[in-house]
Order: sequence, then structure tokens, then C-alpha cells
Amino acid sequence: MPKRKGKKKWVVSGALAIMLLSLITFFAIKAASGKNAESLPAVTVKRGTIEVKALAVGTIEPENEISIKSRVSGVVGKLYVDVGSHVHAGDPLIQVKPDPTPVELADAKRQVELAQVDFDNIKAQERRQRLLYQRSLLSPQDYDNTMMAYKEAELHLKMAQESLQLMVSGSVTIDRTRIRSIIYAPISGYILTRSVEVGDPVIPLTSYQEGTVLMQMANMSRLVFKGTVDEIDVGSLKVGMPAEISIGALPGDTISGTLTKIWLQGETKENSTVFPVEISISNTKHITLRAGYSANAGIITQKKSGVLYIPERVVTFRHDSSFVRIPSGRKKPVELSIKTGISDAINIEVTSGLALGEKVLEKPVVKIQ
Repeated sequence: MPKRKGKKKWVVSGALAIMLLSLITFFAIKAASGKNAESLPAVTVKRGTIEVKALAVGTIEPENEISIKSRVSGVVGKLYVDVGSHVHAGDPLIQVKPDPTPVELADAKRQVELAQVDFDNIKAQERRQRLLYQRSLLSPQDYDNTMMAYKEAELHLKMAQESLQLMVSGSVTIDRTRIRSIIYAPISGYILTRSVEVGDPVIPLTSYQEGTVLMQMANMSRLVFKGTVDEIDVGSLKVGMPAEISIGALPGDTISGTLTKIWLQGETKENSTVFPVEISISNTKHITLRAGYSANAGIITQKKSGVLYIPERVVTFRHDSSFVRIPSGRKKPVELSIKTGISDAINIEVTSGLALGEKVLEKPVVKIQ
């Protein structure tokens, strides 16, 4: 009987110890949670500028890029410039050496022979007509007609001979002017690409064929940003909006521009609809830009200066309302309803509910178990 009482005493003591330990743990956790809530980091309400931007992804390109083509067929005989060269309007670019087919060459030679026959006939007729005219047996008008026909035949013969010479050698001299099958630069600018080498065939530009693109050139002093904007943002865009362009190859450098074009027709890319836009570059800040640079443009759709703002991460949105937690002097912070304005996805405007310099608590960190 005494042993049973001693055993019962130990059981009661153990139960009391467990209850006491549980109470201590409960109050410790409660105190710790109150202390953590009160010691959460806080941010300060500041005054400044908030900009809302629409993101455009694209590249830097020349405003006007020209494709150099030939109007005569043949092969590339000589290259006067290389990629990256700066040329002035009228400078030689490429010499196209004629490469006629046997049929074309034979036809050109026959044209010369036919023109020679016509010229010989009219020349003989002109001699006879001149004798008759000198003997007053031919009227001045008839003799003038004969002389006109003689000059036309002579001109046709020269044209046929010059065409044959140009076809064979690629150059001819007409009235002390040397004519060669050379393509000249239509504008001043830089050579961006070259698609041919010496000896490559050249297909001419005609009304029924596009012709071989020999070179691409552009005036690099007038560059633009060409990219696309998501359909969600395009509705807020207007021509004339300012933009800030970041170049992928030039980290840390930003150039300014102005939105100049918004396409009316969208495009489908990677299962999403985007709209092409064009931004003129107004200030390069002495940065050397190259055609083809990948870039991102932030088009400023809204901008407010001198407004109160806080980080958007500290705001809780619930039922179309905005709430923040502020210190209350107690262990538990107070939730406060505020009115918000525009947001740049980092900071958000506070229109009412908070004052400049007031403290706002960060959200508690939720531990994942």
C-alpha cells in the first residue's frame, strides 16, 4: 500500500511539471512573437518622382537602310570598299564586269554588222545626192533629208559599237567621258554588310526580278529603336512620349528618345500579341552605337513629381483597398487603411493616410516548414 501511494505521487508530480513547462513555452512564444512584430524593419514615407513605363524589346537600327543592287548583269570584277567603310555619295563601290552569254555576244556583233551595212548604204547615197545638189539637180530639202538619214545611220553604228565594247570590256569612252559598269554610292554613310565577293555572279534589278543585293549601307548618324510592346501596354501609348533606352552591350549607359510610331497591326510572337513601335534617338551621350545592338526601351506613360511614396512590397491589397502596418507603441502593430495612386512596380504613390517621414513596417517573413 505505501508503494502504490509513492507511485501515484510521482505521476502527479510529472503531470504538474509537464503543465508548467507548457505554460512557460506558451508565454515565451507569445512574448517572442510580440517582440518580433515590434522589431520588424520599417521603411519611411518619402517624397519624390514616380514613373510608369511600358517595356519595349527590340534593337538599334538605322532610320534608313539602303540595299545596293546592279542594273547590269555580269560578275563582280572589283570591290572598292569593305564592311565598315565610310563613303560619300558618288564614291565607287563595286565594278560589275559584263559576262554575256554566247547568244548575247553574237547578237551584239550582228547588230554592229547591220548598223555598218546601213551606214555604208546611206553614205554612198549621200555622195550621189551631194553631186546632184552641187549641180542644182536636187532640191535643198531633199539633200537635207539625206544628210539627216546619214547622221542617224552614223549614230546607230556608234551605239552598236559602244554597246559591244561595253559588253566585252566593261568600259567605253563616249565624248571624252569614260563609262564603266561601276556602281556608285547613292548616299553618304557606312557599309553595313557585303553579300558578294570578286567573281560572284550579279543578277540585275529589273521590273520582273529583285536582283542581287550586293551591299547594305546606311547613314549611322540617324538611328532609331525598333521593337515591340505587349498588347496590355499598347493602349496607354501615344506618339511623342519620352523613352529611356538601355543597350545590352553597354551596361550602365542609358540614352533618351521619343516614341514616333505605333503600328496599328499586331503580331503574334510566342503565343502572345505584340505591337511594333519605333523610337527616335535624340541623345547618345557620346556613346558609339552599332546597328543590331539589342536594347530595351522604357516608354514613360505616366510621371508624377513631388508625391509621397513607399515601397509597394509593404502594402497589402484586400477587397479593392490598401493597408499598411504601422508601429503603435504596443507589442502588436496597427493596420492602417491608405489611398494609393500610380505604381512603377517598385514604389507606389500614397495619396492619403500617411505623412512624410512616417514609419511603415515591413511585412513579416513567413517561414516555410
